[in-house]
Amino acid sequence: MSPLFVLLQATVEVATQWMKMGAGFAAAIAVFAAAWGIGKIGSTALEAIARQPEAGNDIRSSMIVSAALIEGVTFFAILVCFLVLFV
Repeated sequence: MSPLFVLLQATVEVATQWMKMGAGFAAAIAVFAAAWGIGKIGSTALEAIARQPEAGNDIRSSMIVSAALIEGVTFFAILVCFLVLFV
């Protein structure tokens, strides 16, 4: 085996390890950002309901739809990270 081939193979192995570590960090960041976003939506919705109790049902339904959209994007991001890890 030539030294260039050995060097190339070692470089690919190191890059694969970095890629897996990056995918793990990306999944963690996606989860933390989603948790922060859903928490922010919830706190803002509660403040809005406290100011206008008669609009509570509309605000609550908008909050649930927004939180569901954020969770959907988060699940997609985690799925992509797992694909990077295992494929």
